[in-house]
Amino acid sequence: MAHFIDRRLNAKGKSTVNRQRFLRRYQQQIKKAVSDSVTKRSVTDIDSGEKISIPARNINEPVFHHGSGGKRERVHPGNDQFSSGDRIERPPGGGAGGSGSGDASNSGEGQDSFVFDISKEEYLDVLFDDLALPNLQQNTLDKLVEFKTFRAGVTTDGVPANIHIVRSLRQSLARRTAMTGGKRRKLKILEQQLSELLATPGSSAETIAQLQTEIEQLQRKIAAVPFIDTFDLRYNAFVKRPVPTSRAVMFCLMDVSGSMDQATKDMAKRFYILLYLFLTRTYKSLDVVFIRHHTQAKEVDEHEFFYSQETGGTIVSSALKLMHQIQQERYPENEWNIYAAQASDGDNWADDSPQCRQIMEKQILPVCRYYTYIEITNRAHQTLWREYDSLAATAPHFALQHIRGIEDIYPVFRELFRKQQAA
Repeated sequence: MAHFIDRRLNAKGKSTVNRQRFLRRYQQQIKKAVSDSVTKRSVTDIDSGEKISIPARNINEPVFHHGSGGKRERVHPGNDQFSSGDRIERPPGGGAGGSGSGDASNSGEGQDSFVFDISKEEYLDVLFDDLALPNLQQNTLDKLVEFKTFRAGVTTDGVPANIHIVRSLRQSLARRTAMTGGKRRKLKILEQQLSELLATPGSSAETIAQLQTEIEQLQRKIAAVPFIDTFDLRYNAFVKRPVPTSRAVMFCLMDVSGSMDQATKDMAKRFYILLYLFLTRTYKSLDVVFIRHHTQAKEVDEHEFFYSQETGGTIVSSALKLMHQIQQERYPENEWNIYAAQASDGDNWADDSPQCRQIMEKQILPVCRYYTYIEITNRAHQTLWREYDSLAATAPHFALQHIRGIEDIYPVFRELFRKQQAA
């Protein structure tokens, strides 16, 4: 029989094992609560923990009980108002037909929803569950790293499941030999002397008794040395080593023109914050290139991308040209997996939209693994969407999505980056 000992430290008043079991059991309810919470958060705290509320009816344990069955007659004492067959009128107000806004109970009692907190790590685990970069292929083995577990000899510290039995017993034998070797040699000499005295007639009884006492003391000291001690324990050691798999880069293109009002920019930022958290949490050493554009495009850092107040007119092709230029100079397609995400309200100069299609068709899509475009607007689609839509019909790795409000951001994000099933 195998015994598993969980030695992880628990937070005060919490059980790690029970908590993880609970999170697995109510995974669907927690996913729905996390999905709903994304739309209620501000841009600055989108990656913090969350207070989850699950309706009490969803956590009730199933039980078996005996049904009443058959026909039964009951006599209720104290009934002086009704006879068999009488129809009882609904009481005015209260009860199941009350005017309150809560969920009433037919037994006169109710139960609040079950509320608990999940940590930042648990929140992000649920948020990005089953998501991945599509079409990721192995090319030059370099920066994008995944970790694999390898054996790394033995160590003096570990968990019981990893005990190296042979090495532990070998260490025990060496320790006992070192601690008792001198005593055993002395014991052998004393035993030999005692046997000689016993074989010699007229030997002193006092000398014999003294030798026997010394022998007993040595035997007790040797027996007191434990067979195995914590000092002897050796454990199999395992280490996680980085294994280069691929190199990948994500281009983030955001429209910051004057047609993008503050609400639209906030929704674009929410989408990109989700994308950035997903990339940095899931992939190690993945490059992210941020490009802001109005009539002109420029590469910026993460802080300026999310917080700069710059604005202007709209020429989308400026961002596409800059992306292609950066890609050609720093990210050759035969060495990198190239991804891009573009967010805009769809507003663009009418004569620039056909140029955007040409740049996408001839320069960007041929080198991209996956390109996503989200249009954030409540208006009818304009020329840019129509050009992109016709292009997407012939390019399966080009995805378009429409966002009308904050509640659409997370479902659209999951739709764009859901993990593909293996063929």
